Amino acid sequence: MNPFMIALILVLISIAIAMLRVLLGPTVPDRVVGLDTINTLVIAGMVLFGAYKKETIYIDVAIVYALLSYVTTLFIAKYLQGGKL
Repeated sequence: MNPFMIALILVLISIAIAMLRVLLGPTVPDRVVGLDTINTLVIAGMVLFGAYKKETIYIDVAIVYALLSYVTTLFIAKYLQGGKL
């Protein structure tokens, strides 16, 4: 089995574990951290899959997704601090 696929399977297992944090998190910040972790793992999965397929489009999409994820996390953090959007 290809090392990229093994790493991708480990990333998918990590996403499942982070999903438990989102579902069972006792507070809203715990759930936000879980979602941010899932976003980061999805980005890593896209990069691994792009390296496996030798297609750069997956890496380009991962970069755009990372930027959108970062901005969304900033908005959520500002909202949780009591700031207006």
